Amino acid sequence: MKKIVVFGAGLSATYLISYLEQNAADYKWDLFIADKDITLAKSKCKLDATRCVEIDINNNKAVTDLIHGSALVVSMLPAFLHIKIAQECLDQKINLATASYLSEELKELHEQVKASELVFLNECGLDPGIDHLSAMKLLDGIRENGGKITEFESFTGGLIAPDCVDNPWEYKFTWNPRNVVLAGSGSAVKFIHNGKYKFIPYHRIFRRTEEVDIDGYGKFEGYANRDSLKYRETYGLDDVKTMYRGTFRRRGFSKAWNCFVQLGATDDSYILPYSKGMSHRQFINTFLSYHPTDSVELKLKSYLGIVQDDIYLWEKLESTGIFSNELIGLNKDATPAQILQHILEKKWSLKESDRDMIVMWHKVTYEQNGTSKKIESSLVCEGEDRKHTAMAKTVGLPLAIACKQILEGKVNERGCILPTSPELYVPILEELEYFGVVFKETEPV
Repeated sequence: MKKIVVFGAGLSATYLISYLEQNAADYKWDLFIADKDITLAKSKCKLDATRCVEIDINNNKAVTDLIHGSALVVSMLPAFLHIKIAQECLDQKINLATASYLSEELKELHEQVKASELVFLNECGLDPGIDHLSAMKLLDGIRENGGKITEFESFTGGLIAPDCVDNPWEYKFTWNPRNVVLAGSGSAVKFIHNGKYKFIPYHRIFRRTEEVDIDGYGKFEGYANRDSLKYRETYGLDDVKTMYRGTFRRRGFSKAWNCFVQLGATDDSYILPYSKGMSHRQFINTFLSYHPTDSVELKLKSYLGIVQDDIYLWEKLESTGIFSNELIGLNKDATPAQILQHILEKKWSLKESDRDMIVMWHKVTYEQNGTSKKIESSLVCEGEDRKHTAMAKTVGLPLAIACKQILEGKVNERGCILPTSPELYVPILEELEYFGVVFKETEPV
């Protein structure tokens, strides 16, 4: 029996746990699910043979004892806790898998992990994860046929299924709402376009968007996401003229969201005094100048330069409830970003009947036999319900399939790795198709 320990039984672990349980008997896996909430852990497991463990991740002895003798540890914990698990896995010579970005701390362990003949797999969820798998399959296929890649663009969005849309933004929180509110903040976005390096400061991110049409689902807009340049070497695109990675939303989202950015309502750097007892309306008014007669609505329009007949933008802002006299409802003073998140969660949380949707799209331009060609690859995956979401599915399944590959000795690469080699992306993408996670490739004219 090969012992597997999964740390974290939250939403992102739902499909991963289910997959491991379904395969445990055939592959002789001894499965342990560890979480601080034992009730949550038990709710995710269907087999009596799966052992649920209540654990305090800060209890070093408990963690050490639990993973002892494991063939693989899977961390579905918050990203900042991965290094703690990784150090323990290195000490005990145990393989590790996560869906999170490869951190600088983990990179520093690479040579030790490699020398120990271990696999520490990272970025094998959705984004990062399926984006790597699908992009590398596309890029390697072009290169194998003699193509020279000149441009690469990629967008991913966690959205709401079309038949569940009930607000003008066509959006709800399908994952961590804090990440949505803080998207783009912290540093300038970096990418390369036509051979020129481009940098977009935070206050301009949501005014520079690209429109993409996905067959059967209509138009989406994408805004630049983080550092697009970091994957040039990973993807073998050092000489590419354009490389741009971003996030999908429905059309009109970015223009409306930019209002919150320009207002200062997404700032997370300071606590807003006396905000505990504020109403939604008072919160917005905090950022606007005093006027003896003008309403909050008029002052906001004047400050942001919103024209009177821009009804679509105004409809979006009004629908969030920001002009309501309802109390915010926090029990302590908070940052503007925390307050905005709390207000939006009242309107943008998923209802029981809601289903989410993942949309991913790549476009590659390349030269072959003196001719410029393009290929697009798109994925649309809709969730089943609030528990079995498309986000949980596309985060958990690729990681679970990768776990099987590692346990079966089919991953030869060692060290802190990403799923960018054929030995990982080929079998994972093939099995994902069985679960309905399928890419559609087209060659636009």
